[in-house]
Amino acid sequence: MRYALHMLAAVMLMLCVAQGCATKADPDAGSALPVSKQLAQGNWDTFNRDQLNAFLATYGNAGSNYNEAKKPYVVFDWDNTCVFLDTQEAALIYQIEKLLFNMTPAQMNIALRKGLSNKDFVKDYNNAAGQPVNIDKIAPDIVKSYSWLYYNYKGLKGKKSLDEVKKSPQYQDFSTKVRYLYEAIGDTFDHAVSYPWVLYLLTGMTEAETRAMTAKSTEWQLTQPIESVKWTSPASLPGKAGVVSVKWKNGLRLVPEIQDLYHKLRANGFDVWICSASFVDMIKEISSNPKFGYNNSDQHVIAMELERNAKGRIMTAFRAGYDQTQGPGKTKAIQRFLLSKYGYGPLLIAGDSEGDQNMMNDFDSIKTVLIVNRLRNPMNLIGQFSKTAVDTYGKADAKYLLQGRDDNQGVFVPSQEHFRLGSTEGKKLR
Repeated sequence: MRYALHMLAAVMLMLCVAQGCATKADPDAGSALPVSKQLAQGNWDTFNRDQLNAFLATYGNAGSNYNEAKKPYVVFDWDNTCVFLDTQEAALIYQIEKLLFNMTPAQMNIALRKGLSNKDFVKDYNNAAGQPVNIDKIAPDIVKSYSWLYYNYKGLKGKKSLDEVKKSPQYQDFSTKVRYLYEAIGDTFDHAVSYPWVLYLLTGMTEAETRAMTAKSTEWQLTQPIESVKWTSPASLPGKAGVVSVKWKNGLRLVPEIQDLYHKLRANGFDVWICSASFVDMIKEISSNPKFGYNNSDQHVIAMELERNAKGRIMTAFRAGYDQTQGPGKTKAIQRFLLSKYGYGPLLIAGDSEGDQNMMNDFDSIKTVLIVNRLRNPMNLIGQFSKTAVDTYGKADAKYLLQGRDDNQGVFVPSQEHFRLGSTEGKKLR
């Protein structure tokens, strides 16, 4: 199934060419706008850019029906839509690399176990000896190694430098097993369990500390090559879980075309909102900090929330009364915070995964859906929307726009090849 959507897309594109369908919806798309308010070409597929410019011209402040008192608004997913890769995952790596934790070992144990049963992780996460692993086996290993770090690292309660403790087997054990646990939980448990879990590792931090860590993690990721990274825990500390390994992809990148789209949407009188399954403080920082180029209001972020204590420090508890902003929860959050504010729904939704398909489908107001092509299951809603994008490519009334991305470079694909060169299907659906 992994490549079914690409193969289907390629076939549909060839049929389209054979039948002589148009390469763009309207040769004058966006012509009602001054050049300064149109999208730059960048790496956009030309048809997609024309359709988006037409959207700006039709529904923005150059249109005859625009009402400043009833501003139109749009909603973007963040991870793998507005950036290449995942902000939350990048921040986790940086947090581990710099040991930016503010928990006692006892608090770490609570955070690691929060929401989890003791069932074995799926077989892909068996240890090096082929044995199953579960939270009751791996949590004691992590807590034991963290305890050593806690009482030795000068950034916690010890006296040793970061460089010194990172040479220890305890650091190698802790870092690998935490990162492994994130992947194992994500593939074993329901998203309602796995998505909040990684947030609990922020316990004890303030908003300012979380935002500063996120900014630094993003700056660091931008210097890293786009490549697969593998960590293996030390054989000298097998613990109860045994030796485990974990792989992930490094090299988060900003997306210039989305940055420009944000700017042009605002210039044309739209409000731009983000609805993300990452932690709210992290998305606020990257989307609003001028150094990262999106320059959107940090008040226009709807994302995952945790409880805070009287001093503003994060607690190991999802915020009461809030929906998780993943899957159907994104629709609920938009209904709660945006429909109540505006009195009407969004005109455009942008996303990349099954985690976004509900908000792409649940509002009659939507005129355009922008999908970053990541080879999703064609049987799911977003797979169906992607097929529709292929079927209607080149037509003036196309609602679904499928924008290709090259996973090896972390950039959009600027031609019709985006039907064939989309990136691989990721596990996380933020």
